[in-house]
Amino acid sequence: MYIERDIRESFEKITTVYNIVAVVGPRQAGKTTFLKQEMKKRNASYVLFDDPDARGLFEEDVKKFEKQYVVGYDVAVLDEVQYCRDAGTKLKYLAEKGHRIWLTSSSEILLGKEILSYLVGRVSILRLYPFSLPEFLDAAGQKEVTPEILRRNVWEHMTYGGYPKAVLAKDAEMKKTILSDLYETMILKDVARTFSIEDIQSLEDLVKYLAVNTGSVMSYESVSSAVKISFQTLRKYLDALEKSYIILRVPPYHTNKSKEITKQPKIYFLDTGLRNSVVKSYAADPGGKEFENYVACELLKTGLTPKYWRTKSKAEVDYVIEKDGAVIPIEVKKTAEEGKIGKGMHSFIEAYKPKNAFIVSYGGQTGIKQVGGCAVTYTDALTMQRKILVA
Repeated sequence: MYIERDIRESFEKITTVYNIVAVVGPRQAGKTTFLKQEMKKRNASYVLFDDPDARGLFEEDVKKFEKQYVVGYDVAVLDEVQYCRDAGTKLKYLAEKGHRIWLTSSSEILLGKEILSYLVGRVSILRLYPFSLPEFLDAAGQKEVTPEILRRNVWEHMTYGGYPKAVLAKDAEMKKTILSDLYETMILKDVARTFSIEDIQSLEDLVKYLAVNTGSVMSYESVSSAVKISFQTLRKYLDALEKSYIILRVPPYHTNKSKEITKQPKIYFLDTGLRNSVVKSYAADPGGKEFENYVACELLKTGLTPKYWRTKSKAEVDYVIEKDGAVIPIEVKKTAEEGKIGKGMHSFIEAYKPKNAFIVSYGGQTGIKQVGGCAVTYTDALTMQRKILVA
């Protein structure tokens, strides 16, 4: 069963302009499945660089690789090319020969100076994440929703996440097994192998700490002490986890951009199902922090970069997004009372004068209230995505 992905339209436009397109995102998020679907429309070759023969040919003689896998095809799909030695210079050679190449990677390391810096101006990058809520509903065959149907689907999506294999599994225990196996693979292969981490136990201790403290402001000193690793090791592990699409760092919003770099981020998981697998808890009644994490994931999947806002007086807004020159504050509530607006949202509206704001609740209360020239919309996660995209 193939589920149409949200990035398809963007991908089709980009491939008419760029010869080289990189589709990056978490392992088993559906990158290869998506590209193989697109390959059906063209005469294409596919190379997975886990294959030692293909990798050896690419590393030892790129011209022979070109003859074997690239020449005579409309497009060549190169999967997990970041594992190859001197990949950047070899991709540059193929690009200069005018070949059409689609790249995939489960690590942001592909985008670094060692590889895609050789292709500046020649490559376009698309990110493919686990299923968004609209994609999840499509996979469930749910064309129309009521508030109760939506709440039930949001619970399942939040509880078991959006990884396609877990979504399409019918049995809850099988979903849990799939997530557990996926986590082990990501930790051992994408994180430890790619970033040369030998102390797997300390890495897993850190992941568990982050999972238990989802949505907390990161205190590097406190985390280093709790996990018993040095500050430098902590920074290395966090970087590796983020570049492997396990965690998401949400920075603070501030009009002084330099202060955003120095202030402490909040840490969320890129997939709530994976987070639940780490803590081995799949609650029938999820907590507020879990729903907060879920909303962060859904914002990210729409191409937005969530930030959080907090003042010295502790006024806080869960997320602030910047879109088309405007700022939009978003407060996340497990339950929300229509018409009730917290201190944080009031303070943000007064300080930044946004035209639109959202209060997103798990219960999906709806309504609009005008506050100081700002339209505050009470809504559910699905409607939030649709409204923000057209705001």
